[in-house]
Amino acid sequence: MTAIAAPSPSLGLSVLVLNRSFVAVHVTNVRRALTLLFRDLAEVVHFEQGQYGAYSFESWRELSALQAVLEDPEHDWIRGVGFQLRAPRVIRLVECDRGPRQGLRFNRRNVFARDGNRCQYCGCHFPTSELSLDHVVPRSRGGLTSWENIVCACVACNVRKGGRTPQEARMHLVREPVKPKRSPLLSLKLGNPKYASWKNFVDRAYWTVDLD
Repeated sequence: MTAIAAPSPSLGLSVLVLNRSFVAVHVTNVRRALTLLFRDLAEVVHFEQGQYGAYSFESWRELSALQAVLEDPEHDWIRGVGFQLRAPRVIRLVECDRGPRQGLRFNRRNVFARDGNRCQYCGCHFPTSELSLDHVVPRSRGGLTSWENIVCACVACNVRKGGRTPQEARMHLVREPVKPKRSPLLSLKLGNPKYASWKNFVDRAYWTVDLD
């Protein structure tokens, strides 16, 4: 693959992956997307003024060279040896027909994303490292480890609640826990202007694909 001049934060950005029929099936990062493009396994799907075009690695590199002179701060760039490449937002797998995997994984990362890193008892936001998961109905009372019984909680609130129900601890939930209809991490991405073009593919359907 064409050499990258230095490690770039842009390589870790997210890229929406479509199958051959332009159906969203996955989310990957820019580094993996560029590998697929370089091997001619994918093409960039790029939106400009309400229309989109498809680009191979080389044609995307040429378009990037034209856009680089503008140095638009809204774009993310990968600095290569002797060239600059705009980080793609959407790619299409040219020989893939599989659809998105159905079902949303229940895990710590998705619970934190669903609750927005906000303690569901005190309502404060915390970094992930300062949060824990709490069983609303304690396991000792038959509470299940499920979307409907697990919430994001700060350490102080978790300790205060202990093995009691919120009512017994005189604590109130900010929001009743429910299973999301769509990937919480995907919802966070859609709220970022960087990924506005994704809405052309994921806002029209019930989509529960997890992010990497």
